[in-house]
Amino acid sequence: MQALSEALSLRGNTRAGPLARGYRQLAVAPLQRRRGALPVRAALPSEPAPQGRQPEQRGERLQPKAVAAPPSRASPPPPAAKATKQGPLDGNEATARIAYAVSDVAFIYPITPATPMGEFVDQWASDKRKNIYGNVMSVTEMESEAGVAGALHGALAAGALATTFTCSQGLLLMIPNMYKIAGELMPCVLHVSARALAGHALSIFGDHQDVMAVRQTGWSMVSSHSVQEAQDLALVAHLATLAGSVPIVHFFDGFRTSHEINKASMIEMIDNELIKPLLDELAPAIAAHHARALNPSHPHQRGTAQGPDVYMQSIEAANPFHKAMPGIVQAAMDKVAAVTGRQYRLFDYVGHPQAEHVVVAMGSGVQPLEAAVRHLSGEGKKVGVLKVHLFRPWSAEHLLAALPASARRICVLDRTKEHGSGGEPLLVDVSASLQRARRNVDVIVGGRYGLGSKDFTPAMALAVYDNLMRPNIDDIQDSFTVGIVDDVTFSSLPYGGEPEVLPAGTTECLFWGMGSDGTVGANKEAVKIIASQEGMNAQAYFSYDAHKSGGVTVSHLRFGPHSIAAPWLVDMAHYVGVHQATYWSKFDVLAGLRPGGTVLINAPWKTFEDVEAAMPAKTKTRVAALRPKLYCLDAGAVAAEAGLGRRVNMVMQAAFFALSGVMDMSEAIPLLKESIKKAYGKKGEKVVNMNFAAVDKALEHLVEIPIPQGWGKDVDRVGLGEQAAARTGSRTAAEFLENVVRPMLNMEGDKLPVSVFAPGGFFPPGTTVIEKRSIASKIPAWNSANCTQCNICAFVCPHAAIRPALAKAEELAGAPGGFSTVPVRGGGPALKEYQYRVQVSPMDCTGCELCVHACPDNALTSTPAAAMLEAEAPNWDYFLQLPSRGELFDKATVRGSQFQQPLLEFSGACEGCGETPYVKLLTQMFGSRMVVANATGCSSIWGGSAPSNPWTINAEGKGPAWANSLFEDNAQFGFGIQLGIKQRRDALTAAARVVIQEGAGTPALRAALEEWLPVRDSGALVAIAAKAVQEALAECGGRGAGLAAPTTASGEGALAFLQSNTDLLDKPSVWIVGGDGWAYDIGFAGLDHVLSTGEDVNILVLDTEEYSNTGGQKSKSSPLGSVVKFAAGGKTRPKKELALAIMQCYPDVYVASVSLDANYNQVVKALSEAEAHRGPSLVIAYAPCAMHGIAEGMGESAKDAKVGRGGVQKHRLGGGCR
Repeated sequence: MQALSEALSLRGNTRAGPLARGYRQLAVAPLQRRRGALPVRAALPSEPAPQGRQPEQRGERLQPKAVAAPPSRASPPPPAAKATKQGPLDGNEATARIAYAVSDVAFIYPITPATPMGEFVDQWASDKRKNIYGNVMSVTEMESEAGVAGALHGALAAGALATTFTCSQGLLLMIPNMYKIAGELMPCVLHVSARALAGHALSIFGDHQDVMAVRQTGWSMVSSHSVQEAQDLALVAHLATLAGSVPIVHFFDGFRTSHEINKASMIEMIDNELIKPLLDELAPAIAAHHARALNPSHPHQRGTAQGPDVYMQSIEAANPFHKAMPGIVQAAMDKVAAVTGRQYRLFDYVGHPQAEHVVVAMGSGVQPLEAAVRHLSGEGKKVGVLKVHLFRPWSAEHLLAALPASARRICVLDRTKEHGSGGEPLLVDVSASLQRARRNVDVIVGGRYGLGSKDFTPAMALAVYDNLMRPNIDDIQDSFTVGIVDDVTFSSLPYGGEPEVLPAGTTECLFWGMGSDGTVGANKEAVKIIASQEGMNAQAYFSYDAHKSGGVTVSHLRFGPHSIAAPWLVDMAHYVGVHQATYWSKFDVLAGLRPGGTVLINAPWKTFEDVEAAMPAKTKTRVAALRPKLYCLDAGAVAAEAGLGRRVNMVMQAAFFALSGVMDMSEAIPLLKESIKKAYGKKGEKVVNMNFAAVDKALEHLVEIPIPQGWGKDVDRVGLGEQAAARTGSRTAAEFLENVVRPMLNMEGDKLPVSVFAPGGFFPPGTTVIEKRSIASKIPAWNSANCTQCNICAFVCPHAAIRPALAKAEELAGAPGGFSTVPVRGGGPALKEYQYRVQVSPMDCTGCELCVHACPDNALTSTPAAAMLEAEAPNWDYFLQLPSRGELFDKATVRGSQFQQPLLEFSGACEGCGETPYVKLLTQMFGSRMVVANATGCSSIWGGSAPSNPWTINAEGKGPAWANSLFEDNAQFGFGIQLGIKQRRDALTAAARVVIQEGAGTPALRAALEEWLPVRDSGALVAIAAKAVQEALAECGGRGAGLAAPTTASGEGALAFLQSNTDLLDKPSVWIVGGDGWAYDIGFAGLDHVLSTGEDVNILVLDTEEYSNTGGQKSKSSPLGSVVKFAAGGKTRPKKELALAIMQCYPDVYVASVSLDANYNQVVKALSEAEAHRGPSLVIAYAPCAMHGIAEGMGESAKDAKVGRGGVQKHRLGGGCR
């Protein structure tokens, strides 16, 4: 079918030619007579309609029936394969290549996992790469996704070929403009790495919730199922939108496709020279787009306000365009097939031609379904899978044409959840199509899978088919889930072990690494090296835990001579690399190993006894059953000897090539060194040579660890069922820690059933206390002789892992032998009986060395972790038993603040993080009454990634109440919290006055209330008065007990109200916390509005001068000239002076700009004054970040902070004091 060519031929008589810029102007010329008109093919005829013709035929030039006709069931002849470039790419890069090639303008904003697409086009524009039109793309970062959508709409209105990249909440922010763009029939492609939406919790991982939320906007929607398809269908989308004048959302699964690196016979990259002729054919369409542009030379009006008389007709007038899109998209697919050799259809069917059981799905999940189809077909089963590529406009004709007529039982899988609906979106569309076409089937059911990147494997796909093939049709489960254990509503399907579905000769590998140790980067290089070999294919996928740095990374790699289409995690590895020795004893690292596989552990162990000593029971069971080939390599020692510090990646990579057998070592090592040159060449020859030395020394230190003959016969077997079992019904925080938190920390969250989770996403405080990551290579040792007891070490510690201790002589009687103390200095008689000590938590320290460098007395020495763990672990446990002595000190001083219990501890922040010390200090000053509204970003990830909750409580059970709404609305969210609290406390105040006026309660209660009322809004004074009121309420029972005479009804009601709202007697301290990306950019309008209201809220901006959470992109806070992502050529505009702007606008706002390492006392005073200020306050806190790339490491970030990366101006200005 030549629908695309036919559609183009209807655009006018302009001949298609080379797409040079000058030619575009010529192409517009024949259309000048009809300035601003719709494309010619959709224009009304200028002559009267001939007699006999019906009004609905006025758009006949479109020939919608011909264009949208379903394809013949006969397969077209396979297109000839074309010679193309090949290379290992991930889905983001594959998509960005096409978008850059065929677009003039891109507006970008960072959001995971779509950010890399914006980074790619920004880098290419900075490199002056030319697109197919011979131009460099204009790339602009906006302040939010809403801003992106507005700018995109404007660029399209100006006639530009514009595009963008987004997902999740970012896509939702674009919805208003998406309606406008579709309504105005503007050609555009929006590329989406589909991601979950934030509901009960934030998830940055992939599913289809976001794209399903925009299915009603009028955009066409094209789904890619693999990395290869992401590239090919991106081009299809750009061609089809130009041909059809309907905008298109091109989406693929976030992370699973966006971040998977796949060679797949290598990703066959479509060269610009192959794309150019396809765009040349669309020259009339591009000319029509230009002709419709806003231009005073041929003006028109759009975006009018319409009344009931014409609004509906105007909507219906666009019907021909949308009806034509299925045929136009298919024609574009055919055009792309002609140059690539890869044929796609709107609905692609794979399976038995007379299949009776068919599953319908879209996204990366179709590949496990295809694997299941191949497996079942080998058993003689008549099954198939129907893959959806065009989701909007929905074409029932194409669906029915592709679905085998023999299909009797159909299952539709959705990667989304739509509460309250009759079925998920794809199920509803398929069901409606069958019903309206009177296509009889025995049963159609729906199921959900893969939410939040939940793995979907061939075993799960087989379970879907098993459900569909049950003998009794009434037993087929509908509205099911697969991949989880639902023991609440019992929706889940059981599934068995994984079948062998990969091509023969495929090698599977798992690498357990730590964030920032270089494992992921080294594995990406390994994939490129292996994939570059003729006849070799590769696939790589990387999973991460929630910690910013120092967290767990698991690399899933596959290599082999055949194409690898396996978008699920490795679970039968031939090779497992454990790049951190602590993981061997902490995680079930052998769960994914096949019998007889190879295991390499980064550890100094030389004998099996050494290895066995660190084995937990579960690992012993696996070693006994699997009998792996064990090797150890002290990669840390090799890296240190080579001068590489903790980066063991190249050491372990060399050993991988030696042990895995994937490549011959004589070929692998030279290629590995070549990749080192490419990766580190810019850092100088010295760095390159250090990495060379690490590679050369690796094999010298490799030690084989034979498993003794007969070992393991007496090892207690831990059954798989027992491992998967999860206790439910947590009644206490302690039970929750054991039943939920600990399995999640052990990377076994997939085994947890539904019943252990609280609806609404609530998590208890202080769960990080059991995490004990033990990631530090060196830990500070305290030298009491040098210490002046200034507490600066604790003040600067990002993780609250080093703290001052005070103890009386009698409390030290049972202390461990190493718990040495000295008399406390200063404080007068009140402190005379106390001893002082600086105590470190060796398993919570991250080894950043900030405290070592900050200590003015050289009282701390970095010491190897092994020695410190043994010596300090019992000391820390003893320290925790000592009472807090914070009441003896002024918390509004540097020294005194650190004697207060930190209510933020052991967060998932990077080692040396510059943000957490500020927030930790806040909790030490105001934590028992803090309410925190936290913007999405670094601080919400290190502060709120389940199950790790670093916000904890004091001995009275009080502590910060923390919540995250979204990225863009944090100021408004916190403002709403403040007004809600204020309204409730106003009611409490009114009740107190009624009690006093009516003489209710006891005289002691009324006296306490008289003391409370004048200080109720003073955080510094109200605590004592609030406590007195609570005690008096307890004495009178809350309802007038003990009175000589009965109270009035109003007095009794007020008394009861007081009794039920005692948690509001103390003044909550509302803090609105977020980074500069929020405060300076996406959330600035909200921040400005909240500050303008005069309400008593405190705003803390953690200013890293970039979007740290998404990888270091430019924000308005980035300094002039800074080279960051989205500003690859250097930022050309100065840093936004937020403090100055607010001071000039609102004289009553308290404003401070601080840098912790530049002036400790300034920070304490600023936070104290901000909280005490009766009105809004704004504290901008400069925070060094690992993304800054400080050459000496984060331990030396204080040097950077003292001057400020952007020249931080330190000041405090109280509102109204001018």
